[in-house]
Amino acid sequence: MAPKWRELADRFAEQIKSSQLPPGSQLPQIRELVEAGEGSKETVHKAYKALEAEGLVTSTRGHGTVVRPRAALKRLGVARYDKAKWRDGDEVAFIADRVASGRAYKRNEQTQTVSRVEADSLVAEGLGVPVGSEVYARARLVKEGVQPTHTLTSYYRPEHVEGTRIVDPTPGPAGRGGGYRVLYDAGYEIDHMREVLFARVPTTDEVQLLQLPAGEPVVELHRTTYTADGTVVEFAVGIHSASRFAWEYDFKVPDSAQDRKGQE
Repeated sequence: MAPKWRELADRFAEQIKSSQLPPGSQLPQIRELVEAGEGSKETVHKAYKALEAEGLVTSTRGHGTVVRPRAALKRLGVARYDKAKWRDGDEVAFIADRVASGRAYKRNEQTQTVSRVEADSLVAEGLGVPVGSEVYARARLVKEGVQPTHTLTSYYRPEHVEGTRIVDPTPGPAGRGGGYRVLYDAGYEIDHMREVLFARVPTTDEVQLLQLPAGEPVVELHRTTYTADGTVVEFAVGIHSASRFAWEYDFKVPDSAQDRKGQE
């Protein structure tokens, strides 16, 4: 016979899977279940930890235990940087993801802090400047409603952004079209990018900032943005909650052999 904590966990799991407890629903407090005769504090705690380990709920200090959203946000690949979105319109990258996901958004769901910092080895290599050089750091925390989804810190050479809206700490994108439109207007039209992704264990600060449940990994993104002549105009580091995004890429399959024939 299954232990009592497993029976309790299975009962909640069935309610979640049958939508009796829809995404965002809050499960009862542990003390409420103890008072209702569902078992000891340890029993209920074990049941909730099992549900969390199975990816059905999240538990965070101050927010209780909540049923996880089922549909992750689409994190678009190439399409999120389409020039028509930010050059001709006002659909910056995080908004493009929301639109593609059919989700609501507000521009001020992106907060930001702008400062001049000394480039560490990672940033220096990304921007192609000496370690210790002064660069601008534009750090953003992006939320969906009250739920943090990711952080993104973009680093710029001062000569590219000094006096522009990019260094304005007002919440939301850097004006119409965001940072890439600012660079475009300053004569630095972006042409190509390189993105590197890897998963890792979050730091204590990241767990608190992103309100991550126990055991949740993060996906770290390194993005380098170039103009057509190879000038690096942005190096960015993003920290994403792994379960809150589905990474989506759509691209043409290359044929290098055919390309070589065409050059002969």
